[in-house]
This record gives sequence, structure tokens and C-alpha cells, in this order.
Amino acid sequence: MAWTHDVLGLERAAVPFYEKSLALGLPSEQRVGALLGLGSTYRTLGEYEKSKGLLMQAVQEYPENKEFPAFLAMTLHNLGEHSQAMELLLKLLAETSADEGIRSYSKAISYYSDKLEQVWD
Repeated sequence: MAWTHDVLGLERAAVPFYEKSLALGLPSEQRVGALLGLGSTYRTLGEYEKSKGLLMQAVQEYPENKEFPAFLAMTLHNLGEHSQAMELLLKLLAETSADEGIRSYSKAISYYSDKLEQVWD
């Protein structure tokens, strides 16, 4: 029901269905989808802190699922946490890109990902 409401553009109506399904328990594959759906829906509704908390939980719970940091970065951007958002995206890019140019500089991209404000003498 939550996904149906989301697809129809009824995000606010989808929230209680996501919340209830997560509270009742879901198999792992469905839980991943519900966490992402609810976290993303919270963000689109302007409920950024809820989105951040849920997506951070999802990142901890499913570190192998690269979609969570991408959606978390969007939420961090909305919260004005631009450095953290960029760090997540740069690390994700360095870890997952198949582009040869990115692959050849992946160590440097990862290294600088949390040093964007740093200036060297």
C-alpha cells in the first residue's frame, strides 16, 4: 500500500503504511525497500530530521546497500550539511564507479572526500 501511494504521488498518505509495515517486521529485501521508501518520502515532505535518522539507521543496518548513502546525501543537503553530503557522494563515486578515469583516482577522491574545506600550505 505504501509503494502504491508513493507511485500515485500521495506521499503523505504512504507514510503510515511504511511506518506500520516496518513496525510489524518485514523480510530483509522488503525491509530495505520500505526503509528507502520511507526515508525518501520523509525528505520529500520536508521532514528532514526523520529522513536523516531513518536513512542513517539503514546505512548502519545495510552497509552493502549503496542506495542508502545516496539518499542520505540528499537529506543532508536539505539540512545544510553540505560537506557531509559531498563526502558521502564522493566516497560512493570512488567505490562504485566503473569509469576508468574515476577508478584511476579513486584513492585520491576518497582521501579528499572529508577534507573539502582543508587548505594545504
